[in-house]
Amino acid sequence: MTNAFKVAWSTREIDDLKQRIAACPLPPAPEGAGWDLGCDPHFLARFRDHWLDGFDFGKAAETLNRHPQYLARVDGIDIHYVHVAGKGDDRTPLLLTHGWPGSHYEFWDVIAPLADAGFDLVIPSLPGYGFSGAPAAPIGPRAVAGLWRKLMVDVLGYSAFLAQGGDWGAVVTSQLGLQHGDVTRAIHLNMTGLRSTAPPQNPDEQAWMAQSAQAQQRLSGYSAVQMMKPLSLAWATAGNPLGQAAWILERFHDWADLSASDIEQVFGLDHLVTNAMLYVATGRFPTSLWLYHGMIREGGINVEPGQRCETPTGFAAYPGDTLMPAPPRSRVELCYNLTHWYEPGEGGHFAAMEKPGLFAADIIAWAGKA
Repeated sequence: MTNAFKVAWSTREIDDLKQRIAACPLPPAPEGAGWDLGCDPHFLARFRDHWLDGFDFGKAAETLNRHPQYLARVDGIDIHYVHVAGKGDDRTPLLLTHGWPGSHYEFWDVIAPLADAGFDLVIPSLPGYGFSGAPAAPIGPRAVAGLWRKLMVDVLGYSAFLAQGGDWGAVVTSQLGLQHGDVTRAIHLNMTGLRSTAPPQNPDEQAWMAQSAQAQQRLSGYSAVQMMKPLSLAWATAGNPLGQAAWILERFHDWADLSASDIEQVFGLDHLVTNAMLYVATGRFPTSLWLYHGMIREGGINVEPGQRCETPTGFAAYPGDTLMPAPPRSRVELCYNLTHWYEPGEGGHFAAMEKPGLFAADIIAWAGKA
């Protein structure tokens, strides 16, 4: 059973949100503080002012309603998804899964080129995110992969499909390949979603491990809180839309490829506000954190030596992903049946948002081999 869905923010909802944003104080910050201590206070003030006075809520809703979207009940959870039919008679179903702190909206700029290339696109919101319902208790990426199988096969009637993802999307997509290879023809990742416990095989892997360890030490404090104490963060930010947005914005700044531009140039304020709305206006900021604890309940993402995903896998090694530096090809091959490898010269953690042209071209090239 599916129902058509439209984004609709009433005047009352918008006014209430604006009142709460305006009432959020900016706490004191040390002189000269920038992004090194958290969300840059000057950027956050500009973001707040744009949200209050420059952001067109009606236009944003129109943008989010540009493509057909639906709600489907899957295992007791309302799953929101965008479903765009591709051009031509011989279309290929492609499931695109977002991560945190992204949303289904992160694929907006790649929908047209992928649909034109003949892909039937299915872009769901993770459980507890955006317009999807929240599970009764935290679930992990393995469980989400099971939901996605039912959405694609039982609800939408596809006998087999391709799947792509980054961040949580990479972990869920890896589980689709690992656990549901009978219906998942091939997968594509821009972050590894499985982790081998094997020691480094060569100097490149050794250097990558050192780089990754340093990146985790600098940037992964957020995940420790969200994995182990998600309610603590939910309580601290309850009723504070600006605080929730600041937590999200810090990740966009820290994880994107800003080697040639700043955060505002890479994403644009309207895009960042719209993405924040999918956490704040929907009340999904607290429940979006549950997936981290759900992964812990499932046992994490490690695979033992010799165990790997045999579903044909493509990987895009974006060089500017500061949170999860791309591993050497040899390391990916420990966990995946690697059939496609792409090394773009730019782009970071949010590949589809940062470099939609490169992202779409790579997906088309990978699918041609699948």
